[in-house]
Formats: sequence, C-alpha cells, structure tokens
Amino acid sequence: MKINFKVENKLNWCVNLMNMKFNDIVNGVAAGTSAYQLWGSVVAIERGVIHIAGLRSLARIGDRVEIHGQVSSFGEIIAIRDEFVLAMPDSSMNGMSPGDRAYLHASKEVRPSNAWVGNVMNCDGVYADGQLTPQGERAMMLNPLGPSITGRRGLGERLNTRMAPFDTFLPICKGQRIGLFAGSGVGKSMLVGELAKGMEADIVIVALIGERSREVREFVTEILGAEGRARAVVFASTCEEPAPSKRRCALMAITAAEYFRDQGLHVLLLFDSITRFADAHREIALTAGETPSLRAYPPSTFRAIASLAERTGPGAQGSGDITAIFSVLVAGSDMDEPVADMVRSILDGHVVLDREISERGRFPAINIRRSVSRSLPKAASDDENALLAEARVLISAYDDASAMIQTGLYATGSDPVIDRAIDVWPRLEGFVSEQAESCAVSFEKLKTTLTPPSQSEDESDL
Repeated sequence: MKINFKVENKLNWCVNLMNMKFNDIVNGVAAGTSAYQLWGSVVAIERGVIHIAGLRSLARIGDRVEIHGQVSSFGEIIAIRDEFVLAMPDSSMNGMSPGDRAYLHASKEVRPSNAWVGNVMNCDGVYADGQLTPQGERAMMLNPLGPSITGRRGLGERLNTRMAPFDTFLPICKGQRIGLFAGSGVGKSMLVGELAKGMEADIVIVALIGERSREVREFVTEILGAEGRARAVVFASTCEEPAPSKRRCALMAITAAEYFRDQGLHVLLLFDSITRFADAHREIALTAGETPSLRAYPPSTFRAIASLAERTGPGAQGSGDITAIFSVLVAGSDMDEPVADMVRSILDGHVVLDREISERGRFPAINIRRSVSRSLPKAASDDENALLAEARVLISAYDDASAMIQTGLYATGSDPVIDRAIDVWPRLEGFVSEQAESCAVSFEKLKTTLTPPSQSEDESDL
C-alpha cells in the first residue's frame, strides 16, 4: 500500500489545527474572553444537588454554572464524577427539570477596589443595593495560599481598642488572631460593633456569615453607625442563602482584607461567625460525598478553618497586617464542641462571653478568668504583668468562694485574699465595662481599682 505523504501531512495539520482551535475556545471560555459558551445538560436533581452531564472534562471545582430552566439560576460545582458533575444551586430548585441546559462559567477573579469602603457587599463582590460596583485593576483569586512561613513577620505592637478589658487583661497586638466564643444573645454582635468603631486600624473588613437579614441591617445602621461605616467594608450572606454563597462570602471578605493589606495598611477583620462558615463547609462536603465525622463535620473542616485563619495575621515584609477577630457561636456554652475546639487550637487567644454575666447586666459579658491572650506576657511591661497577675488572683479567689459569699456562709477574716477580693470586686466588675483613650490610661484605672478604698482615701487626703 502506497502512502501519499503530502495528503497525510495535510490531514495531520488539519487535526492539529482543530485541536488547537478547540483548546483556544476552552481556554477562552475559562478566562471569560471568548464569545463561545460551553454547556451541558441536567440529567438528575436530587437531595439538593444537580447532576450535569457533558461538562466533566471541562469543569473545575468552584466553577459556576448558569441553568436555563423556567427561571435562570446559578450554582457552584462541588464534585466531579465519572460521567457528570455535581452542582449546588444558589437559589430554589423549583422549576428545574432534566434536559435544562447548564452553561459553564469559570471561577471569577475578584477585583477589589478602594471605592468599596463604606459599602455593603454580597457574596459575589457586588453592592448589596444593586448599584454598579467599581472594580479595581488588580485581579485576585478567592483561594490563594497565605504568606510564606519564612516571609511572615511576628506580631506587632499592642493596639488601642478603647475598651479596658482588651487594653489590659486581653491585649490584641497587630497581626494577632483571636476568637470571641459566645452563645446566642450574649452581646457578641454589640461587642464586634464596638471593636469596629473604636479599635486602632486603617481599614475594617466585616464578614457577616449566616446572620438574619434584620440583624445585618441593624448591625450596619445602628451598631456600626456612620462612624464605623466610614472606614469599613461589610460583606453579608444571610441565613437563607445556600452554603456555597456563605462560603464564597467568607472568602470574598478575606480576599478584600488581603487587597488592603498588600497596600501596606493595617486591616482589622471582624468575622461573624466562623461557626456558620464551618456549617456551610459541612453541608457542601457531605453533599459532595465526604465522610462525616464528629457531629457530622467531615475531616476537611479543620483544614478549611485553618486555611481561612492562616490567610490573616502578620504580613510579609513590605506589606501591612490583618488583625482578625473570629466569633464562634458556642451551642449550650460548650467550649469543647468540635468547631470551638478547632478554632481555639488555631488562634492566638480566646475571649469567652458568659451568659450568666450577661444576664446580670454587665457589658461586655467577658469571663476574664476563662479568657486568654497569647500575646502576653510579651505585650505588657513587667509592672503591667504584675498588676494583671494580682487582678487575676483576686478574680479567681472571688469566683471560687462566690457560692459561700452569696449564701452568707463566708466569715470575714477567714482568708485575707478573699477578703480583699470581696473589697475590690464591685470596682473590678465596673472596670471591665469601662472605656479608655489608651492602654496606659486603662492600666492606671486598673491600678486604682485594685487599691483598697482606705488607702485611696488616705492618698486623696494627702
């Protein structure tokens, strides 16, 4: 058999040209620069997930699909199987049916802008009121790696929070990451709002994940107020939104914080709450087929939380820092439940809000004895650390003897430490609720608080 090499070469050239053209189309669609659209077909809808055929070799985890049924809706690809891909919808699946087309949209890059400051954003980085959203020049990914281990700086200087307990017992340093652990209705959102308004920072990024829409509006207009909004960007994904939207909103907030950090600014990230983020991750992972573990949280939950937290903290040389405060919704005040235990092991400190303290009317309802900042003792001077140690001894002594004191069984003079704790307790309670202009002023107030009343009167007479 004779082979016409000229014909064979032409055939090979045509095949190669077709492959190149197809790859150009696929890459163009993935980059969002092609006029072509790739689509598959819905083959099944069950258990809150959509099965789509025809996109298996083209789609990637995290890509978006636009489903054209009775009503157009979007979804996010969460798993890729042998013959189809799985997508979780962003809205109700009512009206969808097998045979609907599912158009592939590649994962969008985010382009944060300085013009976002003062606005409320949704999970797609769009103004929540529907107005045209400015886009920055720099494209950023939603899921990059954090700063390298060797390139990251250590914690910076102690920050002024204008709140006495944080300026003394629980200092927050630049680049530190702490957790606010609280049950529902204990004053967590109020405390987050106070920190957003008063804490030292250039830009404040607020992530409200899984909150009720009424609470979001109340937080923005009343708790944060005009003063707080002037330097803040608020990202909100309410409780009725699907799990992919909540997770995307969290990642969007972190990405915006990184954008401002890379400009050399000090960013305060207030994340409320990381529990809702973990719940969203659990729903997505279980739907994708991951094996459940303790309280149905899959093994990947720890890594998801750790990856989120590691993107915050001190920046690399030449950039700013992200000081992060993550709220943790603790069911039944159980500090050993899975998410609380994971977060406590990752962060640089934990602040416990106590329901019993809240019920007796003290705000913030911080349980000083159970709360820790890992920036101590380095964040304070020797004299300040001695003052804090003295105060903690008195707080512990009063807590241990509180049952006897309240029932009248304690006899004055039985223990000099308890006697002194009883003497200063009302002023210590008041001190935790105080505000101050600086850390130095807060420590002066604490020193005055620990001074016995008789000694204070003698000094004032002099």
